[in-house]
Formats: sequence, C-alpha cells, structure tokens
Amino acid sequence: MNQLLPFLIPGRGARGYWVEITENLDAMFGWRDYPPDVATQLGEALAAAPLLAADMTQPGRFNLQFQGEGPVKLLVTQIDEQLRLRGMAKHAPDAEGDFQALMRGGLLAAMIEPEGEGERYQAMVEVVGLALSEALQIYFSRSEQLQTLIRLSARDGKLAGLLVQRLPEREGAVDANWEHVYALMRTVTPDDLQQWHGAELLNRIFAEDEVRVFEPRPIELVCRCSTQQIGAMLLGLGRDEVDSVIAEQGEVAVNCEFCGRGYRYTGADVVELFAADAAADVRATRH
Repeated sequence: MNQLLPFLIPGRGARGYWVEITENLDAMFGWRDYPPDVATQLGEALAAAPLLAADMTQPGRFNLQFQGEGPVKLLVTQIDEQLRLRGMAKHAPDAEGDFQALMRGGLLAAMIEPEGEGERYQAMVEVVGLALSEALQIYFSRSEQLQTLIRLSARDGKLAGLLVQRLPEREGAVDANWEHVYALMRTVTPDDLQQWHGAELLNRIFAEDEVRVFEPRPIELVCRCSTQQIGAMLLGLGRDEVDSVIAEQGEVAVNCEFCGRGYRYTGADVVELFAADAAADVRATRH
C-alpha cells in the first residue's frame, strides 16, 4: 500500500502525516544496482518527500536534493501535487556507511517548481545531523522556522515515515504541549515504523491524546520516463546528431537518470522515428 495519511492532535496543537510505501519499489530500484546503504538513504528520502510536499495544492513539483562531497555525490527525490514520486542517487562504486559517512560535507536543498509562471522557491542548508530525519528537522528549524519532528525507515520492502509539526497556538500550556509531543516522538524507532501502520501506530504513540485521522491520499511510486519522452529527446537532437551516434556506436543507448531503465535505438529504429515525425508534420500542415 502506498499512502499518505494526514492527522491532527488538537489537544496538543500539532498536526502531521504518516507515509507508507510498499508497492512498485522494484520499478524504482530494480533497474539500478544500488549498494545497500545507498538504497537505504534513497528509500528514506523517498519516504520523506510526500511528508514534505503534503501541503502542495497547485500543479508543480517538489524537489528534495542532496549534494555531497562524500561517497554519495547526488541524491534527488521529486514529487508532484498528485503525489507521483520518483528518486535517484549518484554514488561512488564502493559507497557504504551511515548517513554521515555517505553525505558528509554536503548541502540539502528543497525546491518548489510550479507549473506555468508561478514563483519558484528554494531553500538550502548544510547537511547536519546523524540521520536524514535529523537533517530535515534542522532544515525546518533554520529555513522554515517550524518546529518539526520526523522519523524515517527504509528496509524489508517498506518505506515509512512520520512527521509531526507544531501549530501556532494561543497563550496557554504551549511549551508543555510540544514537550509532550516531543517526548513521545523520541520513543518512535525504525522498528515501530516497520511494524505498525497508520492510525494503529498513531494511537500507540499518542495513546493519551485524541488523534483525528483524515482521508488517506494515494501515492504513486513511478518514474515518468517513457519511450515517447526518449523519442522526443532524440528528435530534439536532430537527425545528423543521432546518425553520428549510430555510426560510431551502432546504436543509441539512453538510460533514465532516475530509475535507470535503458532505452535502445538501432539504425532502423531511428529511421522509423524520424519518418513518423515527418509524417506527423505533414498531417498537421494539411489540417
């Protein structure tokens, strides 16, 4: 099941989201041979993306990107307002270790790219923390000035995450409320995220509080690459450029940067591609 579950803890002035992704993992990881530790970090980033983009309402794309000086050079997840999610990582062949070892000396950026002429947003901070969840919490405190708690887990064919944020409150027992939430969230382990689901997990963590759970939203873990997109890219390069690659290499080989799926075009495929495009232009001109 792939879903994002919103919830509210009204008595504590907090709201949050729970995410669970178990379907189509092979479609995102199966074309690439990620080292186990890199796959774990990418899995946690994929779980984090829906949590961070949950408030998107306008068409566009949210990007969570890490650029590092360690074994992982680049890690990117992208999700749109319909919660269509994908991600990738570029790494050294022998990359291994925990978050600090893989992402040391890096930068964390969150970017919103609206469709059309909307205003782009970007915030960037240094990668700080012992884990991705801690780095994201620090990002929120520095860039968004929101008190945010995050827990993430990626293993055993399941990506899971939990985010809780403090809401603006009127005067009262504000500090005590958030300290209560903070203390309970500190008890949440990766094992808890793997073992329990949605409302069941929330009721176990916040057993003393009212938790209002809302309608879950489906998440689609899917790369948007396709034969049509790759064909359009080749058409954009032009016949001469594509033919030169065919002459030199015998075929055109293109791998999607995200899922790693390979696309192969022989000389005959290229002839057919450009002929079909020319025929489409003729039809468009006639009409």
